[in-house]
Amino acid sequence: MKRQIMSMLAGLALAAGSLLGAGPAAAAGTPPAEFGTDWHDPVTAVPPVTRPHAKSCQVTVAEAQFRDFTPYKGSYAPPKGCGDRWSKVVLRLDGSVKGRQYDRLGHLAVGGVEILRTSTPQPSPDGIAWSVEKDITRYSDILRRTQPVEMLIGNVVNETYTGVFDVKVTLTFYAAERAAKPAALPDEAPDRAPDKVLALDGTSLTTPRSSERILAEVYATGSGGGCEEYWYLTVPDAAPYSCRAAGGPYREVQIKVDGQLAGIAAPFPTVWTGGWSNPFLWYVTPGPRAFDIKPVQYDLTPFAARLNDGRPHRVEVSVVGVPVGQTGWSTPTNVLVWQDNGSDVVTGALTRHEESAPVNSVTYTPGSEHRLDTKGGHRLTVAGHLNTSHGRVATTVTRVLGNTSVHRWTDGENLDALKGTWTDDGTVTSGRRISATHRTYTMDGVTTLGAGDRLRTVLTLGDKADAVVAQGGKRLTWSRLDDTYSGDATYTANVPRDQRHAVGTTAERYRLYGSGGCYDRSLRTVQGTVTEDRLRC
Repeated sequence: MKRQIMSMLAGLALAAGSLLGAGPAAAAGTPPAEFGTDWHDPVTAVPPVTRPHAKSCQVTVAEAQFRDFTPYKGSYAPPKGCGDRWSKVVLRLDGSVKGRQYDRLGHLAVGGVEILRTSTPQPSPDGIAWSVEKDITRYSDILRRTQPVEMLIGNVVNETYTGVFDVKVTLTFYAAERAAKPAALPDEAPDRAPDKVLALDGTSLTTPRSSERILAEVYATGSGGGCEEYWYLTVPDAAPYSCRAAGGPYREVQIKVDGQLAGIAAPFPTVWTGGWSNPFLWYVTPGPRAFDIKPVQYDLTPFAARLNDGRPHRVEVSVVGVPVGQTGWSTPTNVLVWQDNGSDVVTGALTRHEESAPVNSVTYTPGSEHRLDTKGGHRLTVAGHLNTSHGRVATTVTRVLGNTSVHRWTDGENLDALKGTWTDDGTVTSGRRISATHRTYTMDGVTTLGAGDRLRTVLTLGDKADAVVAQGGKRLTWSRLDDTYSGDATYTANVPRDQRHAVGTTAERYRLYGSGGCYDRSLRTVQGTVTEDRLRC
């Protein structure tokens, strides 16, 4: 029963960005007694992308209506009048949809490089509009040349599901003469944009021979309507639950170079706008990252000497824990390269590779309330040196992952609850510079199906990160991020839409403090009406 509800409502769902909505102001009006045929346009507390005070030029990169699985294909040409070196490039997606529709997965690629991965809101019968912004300055290399464009939001339109996604994407370029100071945000690319941006071609990668820094980014998403869409709820084969995976719910995104483990990362437990059996949680306020998927990043600089030999190398991305032969994960991969302008060939060596034994412990306890306790983790350290035009530079990369969760459910899954924490700690030491980020993702929720088929979901999600960059013992930048969502929604299941009598409250508070300043915004909604929109900084 529960699996059917989740699959039905979740649909085919899928760095800093933001979903835009009304500006910070107290909302007017009295919330309705229950959800009706219209509600506030989607909005989040995420900060808008800052823009420099410089000359700007705008290019439309895609404009289409998505009603099936036919991709939009077009051509991009660089802007005229803003040069070919930019202080910032901002992507903006504007969309609208009305009627009835699932949440859907989407992507946008320019020159084969994925620059946006997104999912969609679920519409009201009367229609909604939403916007997403993203800083894509790090992709400047591909934007300097004419490129093919492909965009797709896979969709199904029929007599029941009528919503057509009408989408326009623009890029705004800001000239370089008045560059903005970089913000101190977690997962931020280095101060200058990479010299080369490469899309991983299958599993083959050839980098410039003068590479002195190499990052890989993977837009890893579990989706597609099957159990990997909510992988965090899967259980071992022996347990009586609708979604099974032999190893349980532990997932880990790995990248290998020529068969050798080069990076590990914890996937973010994204909840799409039909997730947890309850779309009324997400009509106005989506869960963290749902509309702007952040890629996981790996510093592959210790492998640069190997990759700099001018030959193609095998680079493979996989998700640990997915049952053999089962689909459901997408892992498009970009490689960002910074080059040594003073050298034709940068040489060096991989000097250290240490990996702990992976931990994946699951304990199933049967009973009137079944319980699954999970504990997982992994540690990887790789180091190498490069002989650059400015001297020998040694780089050490350490990544430590951890996951604990408790999953409780009853026969028939009329009660289904999860409390989980995922940690992902990364440290990169390069010369005298040390960058460290501690990421914590949390999920605490329970769904119950009670008398009269009233389905209630209470859920809290957290996306937290502490980051610091130091050099020579002196702290250069630091930041602390805390994006917390909470919701409580109830409706009558197994009845037509107009008989659901749904009620729901949501709240989001996004706090970002650090050397770059302070941002603190809170949102609250009741039955689709925004009742609070408050700035504290």
